[in-house]
Amino acid sequence: MRKEVYKRHIENFSEHWWFQARKRIIDGIILKFIKKKKLNILDFGAGSGVNLKMLSKYGKVNIYEPHYKTKKYLKKKYNNKRKFKFLNDVNNNKFDLIILADVLEHLKNDKKELLKLEKCLNKKGLILITVPAYKFLFSKKDQILGHYRRYNKGEIKKLFKNFKPIKLTYFNFLLFIPISISIIILKILRINFIDEVEKMPNIIINKLLFFIFILEKKIIKTYNLPFGISLLGLFQKK
Repeated sequence: MRKEVYKRHIENFSEHWWFQARKRIIDGIILKFIKKKKLNILDFGAGSGVNLKMLSKYGKVNIYEPHYKTKKYLKKKYNNKRKFKFLNDVNNNKFDLIILADVLEHLKNDKKELLKLEKCLNKKGLILITVPAYKFLFSKKDQILGHYRRYNKGEIKKLFKNFKPIKLTYFNFLLFIPISISIIILKILRINFIDEVEKMPNIIINKLLFFIFILEKKIIKTYNLPFGISLLGLFQKK
């Protein structure tokens, strides 16, 4: 991720509609599908830490973040040692739940990293993922954010073939058409995304987008959406 984009991300994530709505959707999935209490959780690639406080409701949160500056930021903000533990390496640890919130697309060899993480799961442990969807939406914005790819449902099923699928759905369904059209237009016009990536919308638009996105929270607890800007999956170790 480029320096100026990272700076905007750190400044805006606590209010940005995307991160806040995604956090609440992840929270809803954990609440519905995971019944075990006091989980040992790993937030792998925690980034700005947007999910950490929410995850701490469910147990001890172990934080793995490979980027030095991001890790330094997280250590300052989340220094409660009873709730959070920072890891330099995930090996030789066992977890009940591993969170990969928009992480897989940043990994050059996603299959190799997933095999490593599978070994870190307890018996019947779970991995919860969110990833960007559809290759035709791959754009300069993805490159700026450090993405290697976007996924479709079939690719995620293949990647997690050794796991039992609990939930797999597209999400950000209601905003799919306007967001897709805007990405395609910007690609055709070859407009530079750099000034827009992670930029905070004005307060009214931000609240409106959050409200539209969060409407999906109750829907995806029961139903799988047919398409969306992203994919959400919950998989159990066999």
